Amino acid sequence: MARIAMLGAGVMGTALTYPLADNGHEVHLIGTHLDEEIIASCRATGTHPRLKRALAPGVRPFPLGELAEALAGVDVVALGVNSRGVRWAAHTLAPHLRPGLPVIMVTKGLAPGENGDLSTFPDLFDAELPASLRGAVPLAAIGGPSIAGELAARRQTAVVFTSRDAGLLAYLAPLFATSYYHIWTSTDLVGVEVCVALKNVYALGVGFVAGVLEVSGGMDGNAAMHNYAAALFAQGLTETAQLVQLLGGGIETVFSLPGAGDLYVTCQGGRNSRMGRLLGMGVDPEEASEQLAGETIEGVDAVIAIAPAVEKLIERGVLEPDALPLMRQIYAVAAKGRPVESIFERFFQPAFLKLQPVTAVSGS
Repeated sequence: MARIAMLGAGVMGTALTYPLADNGHEVHLIGTHLDEEIIASCRATGTHPRLKRALAPGVRPFPLGELAEALAGVDVVALGVNSRGVRWAAHTLAPHLRPGLPVIMVTKGLAPGENGDLSTFPDLFDAELPASLRGAVPLAAIGGPSIAGELAARRQTAVVFTSRDAGLLAYLAPLFATSYYHIWTSTDLVGVEVCVALKNVYALGVGFVAGVLEVSGGMDGNAAMHNYAAALFAQGLTETAQLVQLLGGGIETVFSLPGAGDLYVTCQGGRNSRMGRLLGMGVDPEEASEQLAGETIEGVDAVIAIAPAVEKLIERGVLEPDALPLMRQIYAVAAKGRPVESIFERFFQPAFLKLQPVTAVSGS
């Protein structure tokens, strides 16, 4: 049995405590400063108020004020904060970490540098640690299609654990793996992390279609806009493959659980899809955010962080001038409030695809 601490008591961090507890581990669920009400409710009722499910036996909730107690003697730290909290988490955890204590990250995103370079969150976390700990804390991350409510209900889920250290993966995966939580491992940390960061962005874009359909009058008999959504889905994977290769990841990861799998499940509903629908209807981004108050829309945060970095890479000649058209449109819509436009002629242009667009005949 291991003692494992999860920092972040949101739905995904909490959902991961179920397989851990089912494996007999002692699990400490630690709320951030944003989770005070959640932890208070968990302590009072034994039920997570957002998952609406009883905590698994063996899971102990702790408020942030009891961080030192919660981290005492732990064998693994898991990080389930939102994408805005990675730096905060590194600074908050640093006094309690030690060389050799593994940290596995659930948080997804990419961090932009001044010249357009993009870093994975594990690398950002490491860079924010004190010099004495940099490179000394083993880091891993989780990617792949995993809806929190399904995992907490112990429904079949398949994910990838990634780290540059294969030995670390061999230690971590068995701690989490159950008959319903299936784990594959990969040392392609860059590929996995780029995929799971971009899936929120492109799910937001696929979500536009629901809004476009709605303002166009809705269903026409049995005709929806699934063809349109599928094209955006495919272009999202194509652009993900471009960035994965650019940053040194393996393209095979794009067409596995972290890429195609995670994008598929994220497009099925949830915050990014709801936000995409509102934006596709032409709702101003600020108003759309107000309608979804209290929810962190990771796709918006990610595209606001990544798209300006992409423009810098284009300026430097690292990317072609017409690169990543869908990401750039998602940014224009989600950050600038511009309308969704048809840009099909700009899709599927990377050389590795070997596809050629056909110009529409006038009147067609």
